[in-house]
Amino acid sequence: MIAANVHSRFILMIAAVLLLFQLPFQQPSAIAESQPDIDDSTRDLLQKSLSLVEIDKEIVRIQDQKRELAAALSEAEQGLLRQEELIEDKREQAGRVLRAYYMGERDFLLTALVSAESLSKVLQIIDYIEMIYASDKHTLHTYAQQYKDLQESIGKLEARNNELTVLEERLQLQRQRVIELERQLDQQLQGRTDADRLRLLMKELTSYWETEGMKEVKTYFNALSSAMQQLPAWVQDNPDMIDISGFKYTITVAESELNSFLVEQNELFKHFAFSFSDNKITAKGKRDSIEISVSGYYTLQEEPKNGILFHVDELLFNSFALPDTTRKALEEEYDLGFYPSMILSFVKAKSVEIKEGKLIIQLSFSL
Repeated sequence: MIAANVHSRFILMIAAVLLLFQLPFQQPSAIAESQPDIDDSTRDLLQKSLSLVEIDKEIVRIQDQKRELAAALSEAEQGLLRQEELIEDKREQAGRVLRAYYMGERDFLLTALVSAESLSKVLQIIDYIEMIYASDKHTLHTYAQQYKDLQESIGKLEARNNELTVLEERLQLQRQRVIELERQLDQQLQGRTDADRLRLLMKELTSYWETEGMKEVKTYFNALSSAMQQLPAWVQDNPDMIDISGFKYTITVAESELNSFLVEQNELFKHFAFSFSDNKITAKGKRDSIEISVSGYYTLQEEPKNGILFHVDELLFNSFALPDTTRKALEEEYDLGFYPSMILSFVKAKSVEIKEGKLIIQLSFSL
């Protein structure tokens, strides 16, 4: 009897909580399915809460990079000290050699050579001179190489210090963004009667993004990265896409052709299609209750490897925009670039543009 009463009270408590928040008992994906019912102010709160979580992740990534860089910096500093100790001995030896030539202390060798009384004596002296000159040359060369290595180590150390400074600036910037977002959220929630309900919605959206949304995005990016590795071979197998005029090569890929290629590579792209317009590429897809939209553009890269790189300037998850930190992290993790040298080793990308539903890449000879 007592157990039955406890169970009844528990059921009533759950019902009261659900009634209070005016939320149906549902899976996290319900946020995606009920988006039309979300008003602008609620959408703004959800957008900011999602950005807040993602920028927090960027702070963690930067802190990890800082720790790794600080460890590398410490190791480099220790290595520099060891190099300075080693070079000091060679510096003294090189100084003695240079002083010997400057002060004429090697002149006696020439004097001995011209005053030799027999051919055998001349040959002995020449052997002796060659041995001394070889030793001097080795000493000077060793010092010069060690000095060069030391300068390179100093340069690397300075570069790492600069990287550390940049990372620290990035860290401070992201922390300021988090503080500002938290301030805005607190301000918008203050005094609202449905604040608890909104906090629950924010938590639900974040959880859904982290457990399902990000996984879906990475699935698409991973598939795209793999497909882009096969793109040069596919272009080579379709010579009608390559126009040769004198020393100019032009690759033209229509959006319909690219979408067909992607489906050939992975059936996942039956749910994800590309469109080209005004130097902008947009890819959209929906599977189950998750809708992803990625927009970006290509830029020409010369170093460290010539090619065209894809940059993400908008990433939407169920119409919620992810911050720049998330976009950049995906760019760094997945290579969506196109490298013409994989088609012909002697060509390189000269320009890239998108117009009239086509991706146009101009190539030139790589000399």
